[in-house]
Amino acid sequence: MSLVDKIYERAKALRAPPAPADDDAPALPTPLVPTDSVAGRSLVIVIAIMTFLAALAAGAALLVAQASVEWRSEASSEASVQLRPTQGRDMETDLKKAAEIVRKTDGIREAQIYTKAESEALLEPWLGHGLDLSELPTPRMIVVKIDPRTRPDLDSLRADLRAAVPSAVLDDHHVFMERLGEMARAVVSISAMIFILIVGAMGIAVASATRAAVATNREIVEVLHIVGAADTYIAHEFQRRFLALGLRGAVIGGSAAIGFFLLAQMLTRSWRATASGEQMEAMFGDFWIGAEGFLIILLLAGAIALLTGYLSQVTVFRHLRQLG
Repeated sequence: MSLVDKIYERAKALRAPPAPADDDAPALPTPLVPTDSVAGRSLVIVIAIMTFLAALAAGAALLVAQASVEWRSEASSEASVQLRPTQGRDMETDLKKAAEIVRKTDGIREAQIYTKAESEALLEPWLGHGLDLSELPTPRMIVVKIDPRTRPDLDSLRADLRAAVPSAVLDDHHVFMERLGEMARAVVSISAMIFILIVGAMGIAVASATRAAVATNREIVEVLHIVGAADTYIAHEFQRRFLALGLRGAVIGGSAAIGFFLLAQMLTRSWRATASGEQMEAMFGDFWIGAEGFLIILLLAGAIALLTGYLSQVTVFRHLRQLG
């Protein structure tokens, strides 16, 4: 045992309360920064909660990003042709003519003409159920399936339709896809901001806990500093203890987050047959973040543990510099 370690143990012994008279067991050396104290357990709880929230934010961003890719992929594989009723023209003839032009275009897999009833059903979410739309000039739709391997020349198709059927309007859903992309980027940005705020709050909590630990052991830290103990030795003691606390809390929080996503996936599968379950699945998929998501949570937990140890070391170094 080095001289610094002997001084440290002696200082701890002077501060320790006297042992009971009937206790014949030798006193065991105690660490500079106890991990089983009330403050240590509180810090573990705080880190666990912060890790859980940070993992939820990261998982939500990943789910939305994955769902956005699926939404845009589905939207880009379809297009629609809308025909408005025009005086002096037969709607059914125009529909067949437009569908024939679409089918002859390279890169088109299918062109399905919606019946009048099916076209009217598309208006029900906005106009309500049970309305008689027979007297209204309801537009008719042709749903177009696009081959993803051979993209058609939509500009040329749009010109051909306009020449043959003036009332035909081709919609390639590009506005819808742009809005989906903007929404996904907004959600990911918000999740990133939440993640940064959580990490910042955790850093403040770790710094406060480190300062409290330094204040509790102020006499020992000062004695070690006065007798010439290296600042790295003292800071390493704090870093080692707080790294253990951070790792414990990060493992608890990360495990809770993984359990949450697994439970959410199970519930989503059981609710899939319901209307709310279909909406949730359309928005977030099946809540499966995949191996990539679980790896991100594990890396996040490890990073939080390392950050806890690093912040404690920085705080101790700052305190030692103040001692001169």
